[in-house]
Amino acid sequence: MRNRLIVFCVAVGLVASTVPSSAHHTGSTVLSDTTVTQTGVVKSWLWANPHCLLRIEVKGADGQAVEWVMETQAPNSIYSEGYRKNSFKPGDQVSVTVNPVANGGPYGRIASVVLADGTKIGGDGVRGRGAAPQ
Repeated sequence: MRNRLIVFCVAVGLVASTVPSSAHHTGSTVLSDTTVTQTGVVKSWLWANPHCLLRIEVKGADGQAVEWVMETQAPNSIYSEGYRKNSFKPGDQVSVTVNPVANGGPYGRIASVVLADGTKIGGDGVRGRGAAPQ
């Protein structure tokens, strides 16, 4: 009886651990062959697992503010590209190149960021603010 319980628990654990990850990482809503660049003011930068999130306020051609939410990978995955916990502060001016979502909403996956001083983070492997020297 005990062996059946152990086998059952292991089976349930394996199924439970694989289903969410395959559903979570489909990427089907992001246009990976398309990029757009949005320039705006940082509202917040969330440095956390499983994904870091950058929120910026962008002024449209009509003068209306639109809040964009931009996602990148976990901190340990983007650290080598120059991203740091303190890379962005509320009020910073940034230009962010993203792969937008297919439905045209204000959301995308970050490809690279250019800070107000011209420093580029991400993309071509250029190191950003706070990065270790090469």
